[in-house]
Amino acid sequence: MTINVLSFTTLYPNEKQPRHGIFIEQRLKQLIQAADIQLKVVAPVPWFPLKNKCFGQYGLYSEVAAHENRFGIDVYHPNYLVIPKIGMTITPILLALSGLKRVKQLIKEGFKPNIIDAHYVYPDGVAAALIGKWLNIPVIITARGSDINVLPNYTLPKKMILWATKRAVMNITVSHALKEEMQKLGVPGDKIKVLRNGVDLDTFKILPDVRKEKRYDVKQLISVGNLIELKGHHLIIEALKNLPDTELTIVGEGPMEGQLKQLAIDYDVADRVNFVGYKTHQELVKLYNQADALVLASSREGMPNVLLEAMACGTPVISSSVGGAVEVVTEASAGILLEERSANSIERAVKRFMQCLPKASDTREYAEQFSWEATMSNLRDRLERSTQK
Repeated sequence: MTINVLSFTTLYPNEKQPRHGIFIEQRLKQLIQAADIQLKVVAPVPWFPLKNKCFGQYGLYSEVAAHENRFGIDVYHPNYLVIPKIGMTITPILLALSGLKRVKQLIKEGFKPNIIDAHYVYPDGVAAALIGKWLNIPVIITARGSDINVLPNYTLPKKMILWATKRAVMNITVSHALKEEMQKLGVPGDKIKVLRNGVDLDTFKILPDVRKEKRYDVKQLISVGNLIELKGHHLIIEALKNLPDTELTIVGEGPMEGQLKQLAIDYDVADRVNFVGYKTHQELVKLYNQADALVLASSREGMPNVLLEAMACGTPVISSSVGGAVEVVTEASAGILLEERSANSIERAVKRFMQCLPKASDTREYAEQFSWEATMSNLRDRLERSTQK
């Protein structure tokens, strides 16, 4: 039986934003390897009338093509209206109306979805649930982090989240921690399935020649993520002031870049902090291999892919005890968890961990249990069961 899957999400890469929601694209790239899966993606983008870089993010949205093909997947980008100030509460409806038009067109062209696969519960999952109701198509919703940990703190979004998740034939979380949070909101546990993110073991791997080039007189740390407060780069920079023989590479872009660079100057560690901006997966592999450890100092996470990527490259991790990180870092070969999210805790952890780093081969072997194979088998099974309900 061939299953026509329509993935619906605003968090999907496009030509103008190639790193936007790349973790969703990774999962869907694995999904289409199955011969009996036909997949199309509807990834709406906010409507903006002017194409100019001076308008920042919204200027980029206006340049996104209505249709593109990425890695053999047809991706459609209908526009939806974003209304300032009241946008949070009305966006799911506007998003659904925009998506509905595109889905109807796909059906007219011969692609009748057996199921809608929505990513991120709010507003995407709510919009997908509306489309599913209007067109009588079952919906699966995947929760990924702040959509369950943060957005339900708002009254109306919480009500809509509960409506959508209870109406969905199945909800997926990327960690057990997220499943527990979803249950606390009132979603029945039997409607929630944990399917962790996987890691591409062919892309992320040990590079022996790169590891031979490492400077063993200076320890190398790497921190990967958007340059925003919740990622905790500032805490790692602060910890560096008491780690004299240690250098830090920060991978990512974001609004805190200037502030972080100034912080490095203030702590007199600017010569040991290297900001390298955005890097492709291929470039990241080399950076992971050059590092002795990845440090993740986030205040919250769903299932942090960077942990899996680093470990697959033989690089152990030092991570805050948040979300799925607790479920990933369970053995010494993987790394260690911070006692608390603070610069002092990072400093103590680095000093302790650097004295007994695991072998790269042991870390890689540990990471191999997180291949995409098991996750895709379970996802394929869930899709088939959901289309039969």
